[in-house]
Amino acid sequence: MKTSSTKKPMRTCVACGNNDAKMGLVRFVRSKEGEVSCDTSGRLPGRGAYLCADEACLTKAMKQGKLNKALRCQLSIEDRQRLEESFRDCCQLSLAK
Repeated sequence: MKTSSTKKPMRTCVACGNNDAKMGLVRFVRSKEGEVSCDTSGRLPGRGAYLCADEACLTKAMKQGKLNKALRCQLSIEDRQRLEESFRDCCQLSLAK
């Protein structure tokens, strides 16, 4: 007899390398048009990269170029500032859940 065990999708933070449940991480996505945004639903189409909901991981990913590499794009200074703001908003939304 089979037991019904629900597996949670696991993802890896591009900054620190920690594995966590998909819903415990913040997803950034690069669309086909090259626009990078924070994906609160986790379902937007495009190339995705996950970060822990921790400011230190975002800082590390930005400084070391790990987010650029994972998304296969070059982020401008304006993109980085916009993503930092949306990251904070995403973290607040995930804490509210």
